[in-house]
Order: sequence, then C-alpha cells, then structure tokens
Amino acid sequence: MIVRKIGVAIGTLFVVVTANFFLFRVVQTDPVAAVYRGRNLSEAKKAELEERFNLNGSKLDQYVGYLEQLSHGNLGYTLNSQPVSSEIAEKLPTTLKLVGTTTILTAVIGIWLGIRAGWRPRSKFDRITTGITMFFYSTSDAFFGLALLYLFASKNPWFPTGGLIDPNSTATGLNRILEQFHHLVLPGTVLVIGYLGQYSLVQRAAMLETSGEDYLTLARAKGLRDSLVRRRHAVPNALLPSITLIALNVGYTIGGAIIVETTFSIPGIGSELVRAAKGPDYALLQGIFLLISAAVIAATLIADLLYPRFDPRVRTP
Repeated sequence: MIVRKIGVAIGTLFVVVTANFFLFRVVQTDPVAAVYRGRNLSEAKKAELEERFNLNGSKLDQYVGYLEQLSHGNLGYTLNSQPVSSEIAEKLPTTLKLVGTTTILTAVIGIWLGIRAGWRPRSKFDRITTGITMFFYSTSDAFFGLALLYLFASKNPWFPTGGLIDPNSTATGLNRILEQFHHLVLPGTVLVIGYLGQYSLVQRAAMLETSGEDYLTLARAKGLRDSLVRRRHAVPNALLPSITLIALNVGYTIGGAIIVETTFSIPGIGSELVRAAKGPDYALLQGIFLLISAAVIAATLIADLLYPRFDPRVRTP
C-alpha cells in the first residue's frame, strides 16, 4: 500500500511538472522584452538572455532543458538574474509565520466548533456558531481585510497598516519577532475567522453522520457518560474528513494567502507570485507553483498513510 501510494504521488508530481511548464507558455508574450522594455537590446544580447533563461528553441527543447534543471535541483533564474530558489527561500519564512500559524489555529478552533455543533444539532450553540462562521467564510478576504484596516489601523491605530516590520525599527532578537507578529495580527485574524467555517462545517457533517452509528448506541447502553461516548467513540471516527482538509490546507500554506498578503503588503510567497505574474517571469512562476504542488502532494500522501492509524477499516491487505 505504501509503495503504491508513493508511486502515485511521484506520478502526480511528474504530471504537475509537465502541466506547470506548458501552462505559462500558453500566454503569447515575450518575457525578456517585457522586463527590458525601453532598453535597446541587440539581437545578440537578447539571444544570450533567452538562452540564460531557457526561452530559446522550441517548446519541446525548453521542456527538456527544464527537466534537466530540475534533475540537478536547479529551479532556474528570474528575469532579474536572481536564483529562483533564493527568491523563494527569502519569502517562504514570512508566509509560514502568517499562514502556518493561522492554519493551526483555524483547524483546532474550527474542528472544536464542529464537534460541539454536530453533537448537539439545532441547539443554540449550533445555530449561532454555524451562522457566524458561514457568514465570515462567505465574506471576501479583501473586504474583510480592508474593514479591519479601517477599524483597527487607520481609524484607531492599534495595529500597523501593513508590512512585516517598521521601516525605522531597530529591534533585534525577541523584540523583532514580537514586532513581526504585531504586524501579522490583522492579516492573521482575517485568515482565522474567515476560514473557521470550512473546518467547522466539515467536522459538523462528519459528527452528524457518525452520531447515528450502532456502536454509539451500544456505548450508551453500557452506561458510559455522554461526554465519554463523544470523546472516545464519536470524535475519532469523525476525524477522517478533517484530516484530509488539514492535509490539503497545510500544502496550500506554502503558497501563502495571495489576497491577504497583497492587501496588507506582506512580503511573502503570495505577493511574490503576483509580482512574477506581472512579468511574466516564467522561472519564478514555475518555481512557486512547483513548490505549492509538491507541498500539496506530500501533505496528501502523509494523510493517506495516516488514515489506517485512525481507522483500521481503510487498511488494505
């Protein structure tokens, strides 16, 4: 089972690499001319740049060259002559601080809300929490972010309006880390509150489905308290859908939150992706999308391998 799942993951990654390469070349544009517009590039210089950025030759030649680069762990160079891996490594920690932290908080709080709401459907707690989380889940991240900026940064300057640190800051060590998290409070709030409904709704549906199972009736007939029935029998069997959702969201965490990072001027992977798309910077776009895809595939593979630990029924002989 493990070998088969790993093989499927590798095959999926190869398909993603191929689609990733040809996707951006559907756009009929000249990236070199777009970046160096206004400059008098000679034909020789242009040919040199196209060779450096693997833009010369046919699409098949470029594809073969791209695979050779990847086989050596080389993601290529941006149109600003910077290694793609260095650009990603510089922006990734910021995204992990923002989206990684909020993903953990959202999953923990959302699953807890879903368990409580699903165990007592149509209760006051269920109606209130489901209504509120669905309202914010259906609200645009950009609108929610701008509203928080107006209320807590512009009108009442309790939090910074954007960026990761103050331009004139001289803080170091722990103080610098605390300052960064101070800048991430508002964008983090948008991500946590905005996506609670995703986890709570999935977990609530799983609890409703599980609550009618015979083994819960048997557990109650044995005299177990309702809280023990929920914690020991219902919740473990209702966690599988949430595990899948967590795995997917952990993978997408690498890609950052494009709208939130743009709204709050956070220099993360999401903002870098927007900048690369304006080029278009093929190498940087390919590198970021490959990173996101590989993270999603790896997280999904880990979730598949963990399933038998939570539910022996999914084991294959």
